[in-house]
Parts: sequence; C-alpha cells; structure tokens
Amino acid sequence: MHIDWIYGLIGGAIIGIAGAIFLLFNARIMGASGIIGGLVDGSGKSDWQERAALVAGLLFVPGIAAFATGGAQTNVTGNLVVVVAAGLLVGVGTRLANGCTSGHGVCGISRLSLRGIVATGFYIGAGGLTVVIFKHVLGVI
Repeated sequence: MHIDWIYGLIGGAIIGIAGAIFLLFNARIMGASGIIGGLVDGSGKSDWQERAALVAGLLFVPGIAAFATGGAQTNVTGNLVVVVAAGLLVGVGTRLANGCTSGHGVCGISRLSLRGIVATGFYIGAGGLTVVIFKHVLGVI
C-alpha cells in the first residue's frame, strides 16, 4: 500500500502549525506570496531578516527532507517553457488575489475568513480547469 498520503498529512500539519506560530508571535498571516513580495518590492525592509529566513526555509527544508528520505518521485513536465510560464502565472495570480495557498487556504480558511474561503475556491477551480485544458485538451503537460 502506498503511504504517500502520510507525507501530505505530515506536511500539511507542519504548515498549519507554522502558520499558527507565525500568527501567534507576529500577529500577521503567514502568506508566502506577501512575505516574498515584501522582499521583492522593498515594502518589507523593516523585517527583511525574518522574511528572508522564512523564504530560505521554504527553499531549503524540502531539499533537505528529500535528501534525507532518498528523494521523491514527481510527475512534473520536462517542458521548461511550461514550468516557467506556470510559475509566472502563479505569481501574477497571487498578486491579483492578494494572497496564496498559505495565506488564503491554510490561514484564511482556518480562521473562517470568507475572503480566504472564496479565494481558495477560485484558485482550486482555476487549477483544475488549467489541468483539464493544458493536459487533456492541448496535451502540453
């Protein structure tokens, strides 16, 4: 029996706990896109060390975990153009929605925020529609 679902459960619990700790100690939502955006546009100069530490954790901890467990099999496309375009579109979408999965999905829904619930519904729906179009209709991924 595959146990991959346990990794998702553990990862989700860690993200939820991290969001709760961030909210408790900073009185702010742990939205990755807002934290990264503050580093990029300069609006987060006052707490750039905290933002940089969180971004470093987002980048390095999964790599360390993959190394420690022998890696993970993915189904990511080998088409680099599609990967870059997807990343750019996700970035634009998070700025338009004023948040991302960690801000709206994890922290917003757990606080019963209507805005977070609605935003999460829209981006999950958009993601599903994108997969149907790009994988099943166009055959790009």
